[in-house]
Amino acid sequence: MVDWDFPRGVASIALLVEFAGERGIPADMVLLGSGVDLATVRDPMAQVEARQELAVVRNFLAHCADDPTELGHEVGCRYHATAYGIWGFAVTSSRTVGDAVRLALRYVELTYVFCAPELRVEGDVAALHWHTTGVPADVRPFLLARDVAASRTLIVELLGVRPDFDPDHPDNAVISLPRTLLEQRMPQANDHTAAVCEQQCRALLAERRARDGMARRVRDRLLTVDGLHTDMDTVAAELVVTTRTLRRRLAAEGTSYRALVDEVRQALAEELLATRSLSVEQVAYRLGYGDAASFVRAFTRWKGISPGRYARSRRDRAVRRA
Repeated sequence: MVDWDFPRGVASIALLVEFAGERGIPADMVLLGSGVDLATVRDPMAQVEARQELAVVRNFLAHCADDPTELGHEVGCRYHATAYGIWGFAVTSSRTVGDAVRLALRYVELTYVFCAPELRVEGDVAALHWHTTGVPADVRPFLLARDVAASRTLIVELLGVRPDFDPDHPDNAVISLPRTLLEQRMPQANDHTAAVCEQQCRALLAERRARDGMARRVRDRLLTVDGLHTDMDTVAAELVVTTRTLRRRLAAEGTSYRALVDEVRQALAEELLATRSLSVEQVAYRLGYGDAASFVRAFTRWKGISPGRYARSRRDRAVRRA
């Protein structure tokens, strides 16, 4: 599952400011205390922190008497593909629906979600699950409704189908689609455009993930030859701090040792599998897993596809381009 607390574009705040204005709520009241001003909202290249968007959401809800879930749904319906920049173009130009979904999840940090999505394929059903772990309770109903509605809006616009939404649990929402739909070709599929857009997504994500301070030092250590075989206590000692201090400083930077390990593992897994020279078992060992099964489960959670199938898809893609 992806942590939602990452830098994001300002477009989501801009949408909320516009929506609030239509309801007679001035922009300065919505932005109060968020550290975001109107000049930033109007700058298409601006980036904000998730905590700043949370402050804007809280301000909006404080000045609106309507049901938060209904408001979230109304706002979510305004998140068209163009609101996501290069991520939206990458999804739109993907070869198949399955490719589009997997790409969307792979680069979900380029969106505005707070409720992290996950793809599960069981039997004849492909289901998108939204999890609210870590999302503050006071804004959770609004954000869950918004994030699900935004996804449904994309599905309707890009595929012309209306998926079912089943809020069967307060901390878990599900959208279901026929599994066969994953193999359907996207209406605006274009292999060249998709490749260019994904390359830009990859570069943008790397830029946003670039960290300073302690997190950057830990990440650099994990990227060394034996880094992923090293435990947190050892890394702390090498950085001349206690384990407790390391945990506290990483938390202050909005991350954790485990999150950094997962981030590095995911990036290296893609690179190692793409070489097609290592078996799944060998990749699992290099990434510090005790067995291949643990790696397969983790990779499938990240990508919505098994590492073996991912490696084959990369091989087939290389053959087609040859």
